[in-house]
Amino acid sequence: MTFNLRNQNRARLLISCLDRPGIVSAVSTFLAENHANIVQSDQYTTDPQGGMFYMRVEFDLINFDEDFEKIKQSFIEIAEQFSMEWNFSSVKKIKRMAIFVSKEDHCLQDLLWKWQSEEILVDVAMVISNHNDLRDAVESYGLPFYHIPVTKESKFEAENAAIQLIKENNIDFIVLARYMQILSANFVEQFPKKIINIHHSFLPAFIGANPYQKAFDRGVKLIGATAHFVTNDLDEGPIIEQDVLRVNHRYTPEQLKIAGRNVERIALARAVAWFTEDKVLVHGNKTIVFS
Repeated sequence: MTFNLRNQNRARLLISCLDRPGIVSAVSTFLAENHANIVQSDQYTTDPQGGMFYMRVEFDLINFDEDFEKIKQSFIEIAEQFSMEWNFSSVKKIKRMAIFVSKEDHCLQDLLWKWQSEEILVDVAMVISNHNDLRDAVESYGLPFYHIPVTKESKFEAENAAIQLIKENNIDFIVLARYMQILSANFVEQFPKKIINIHHSFLPAFIGANPYQKAFDRGVKLIGATAHFVTNDLDEGPIIEQDVLRVNHRYTPEQLKIAGRNVERIALARAVAWFTEDKVLVHGNKTIVFS
């Protein structure tokens, strides 16, 4: 799919390092000296006294194809001076996403619609499922669908098959759009900070099975959803986005589930969009999400 990009000459720079005086000045001066026009700059410090410093800069280059690689190489000196973790990305380089799904299609369909309508600029490279139920829906978009069944006995082989597909297709990140399998530590370690999951409750509330029945029994007044990075700690990875919808005592468990599906779609789509736009940085078990 070819996207209609408005900013062909735009790039982004993400930085994280220990906070100290002079970082913003050094970065801004470097970009100016390399004929870059800063269009947006955001920074955040966890603690002014020895905390971590995070920065996101968007900038334009008139001679993008000639200057972008030069800037990346030239920046190494400043990065070493401040002991930075850093990354340059081009807006023209659309991230490649793999979607994992089981039988429920609401998050999948929402992501595919937003991809097709260019609300989220991402390259949906493939959909992988442990069931065949959604094959026709996926293939109607012209996308590859891979059915990889998972049983207790075949889990190791199934995950290895998925890992091979992901690596062969140069996938940048994975989205679990209601994929009802717990990923092994081996799988998660292959893609650190590159797996986004949607959890069907407002974490840490109602973890585990039957969350909407639990919510109904508790008499909740808000139904929520949490999009987070996957780690080896089940449903406890860094949170990217959360949202809620107001409900009341008249809602049945089924109506709560419908409300939950709506908020799941919203939270997951936002998290995916922010990730593709390089707006998310991880700090310990938290995230910094730049607006």
